[in-house]
Amino acid sequence: MTVETTARFDRSFKKFTPEIQAAFHKQAAFLLRDIRHPSLRAKKYDETYGIWQARVNDNVRFYFVIAGSRYTLLDIERHAG
Repeated sequence: MTVETTARFDRSFKKFTPEIQAAFHKQAAFLLRDIRHPSLRAKKYDETYGIWQARVNDNVRFYFVIAGSRYTLLDIERHAG
């Protein structure tokens, strides 16, 4: 699997602290190895558009779609809840 980002993801990612960015990179490595890694808690977020959600930490989530052997990262944002 490979990863690509959208401009929206890139803009959102830059707003996070270096600590959150480092945590994201760790989680992205888990995603590349196994989408079922327990710390990701990856799940379908929107069935209609095939959007998935995964966890960076308790307060931050990232959203992606899967196309063939590629993850396209759509956005990363704080999670209210």
